[in-house]
Amino acid sequence: MNPEQTSQLRGAQGRHITNLRVSVTDRCNFRCIYCMPEEMTWIPRGEILTFEEIQRVLGIVSRLGIDKVRLTGGEPTLRSDLPDLIRMIHAVEGIRDVGLTTNGFRLSTLARPLYDAGLRRLNISLDTLQRHKFHQMARRDAFEQVMEGLWEAGRLGFHPIKLNAVTMRGYTEDEALDFAELARERDFQIRFIEFMPLDADGIWGPESFVPGQDIVDRINAVFPLEPVSDNGPEPTTRFRFRDGSQGEIGIIPSVSNPFCESCNRVRITADGKLRTCLFATTETDLRDSLRNGCSDDEIARRFAEAVYRKEPGHLINQKGFVKPERNMSRIGG
Repeated sequence: MNPEQTSQLRGAQGRHITNLRVSVTDRCNFRCIYCMPEEMTWIPRGEILTFEEIQRVLGIVSRLGIDKVRLTGGEPTLRSDLPDLIRMIHAVEGIRDVGLTTNGFRLSTLARPLYDAGLRRLNISLDTLQRHKFHQMARRDAFEQVMEGLWEAGRLGFHPIKLNAVTMRGYTEDEALDFAELARERDFQIRFIEFMPLDADGIWGPESFVPGQDIVDRINAVFPLEPVSDNGPEPTTRFRFRDGSQGEIGIIPSVSNPFCESCNRVRITADGKLRTCLFATTETDLRDSLRNGCSDDEIARRFAEAVYRKEPGHLINQKGFVKPERNMSRIGG
């Protein structure tokens, strides 16, 4: 490989790109209102990257400086033989960190195989601790199954376990203290994610948006918090409990206080398109390169060139913002 291609990946703004999110499927067994419509047309299976193609891409980009990978969907646990992919990724030289974002529905049976394959880091989407609200948000009555998966993951020793809760007016703000108590009891990291305009039903707006800081203020009034200073390039603004309790609170203020200037991540969709921003309006087709005989050097060059063109920011609530054609489930969270 050309020496220039083995240098660290940097965008035009100088951001150092080390974090790659890989969607392994667009399919999902939930229909969360902030993510996707009730009715979906799935990407044909033949257009989805194979495990071997994913491993090849990771082998290429790890030599460019990518060292952290998170598997997403859709719902990644719907992909058959997912533990095999975990093992294949661990075999890629240079990848030091592998995580998984899941809705937790299948964890009660899959947690053990995933753990045995070497997975330790889990993000579990859990927007509410109330069954009726869960049904309203996910449009599926699956709260008990998700909680069973969460408890099983904790029992097996996954760490850290991060719970992702999308903040929406009428759903999240009155449960902030319940989530804080859960964090303190179970040593979970609760991450409140601001609702972003990536839903399919067009419900995003001022009437549904809750700033992450509002949630922190509610918790801080009862359980005093203090900032965690060693945040690095991660998007989460993190807080620990001042009384020394276990657990952690974080917010991802993508709308109210974007972290675009320090963003170190890019994404590959399930059908092999490289997206350099969650809100990108253009994509680089890696799948065609993989399937049309391109060399590793050529794929590395295309990847690096796309990263160099990474967008300065997403422009939410600013003039010029364009909502991506893909909804969240087809991008990969």
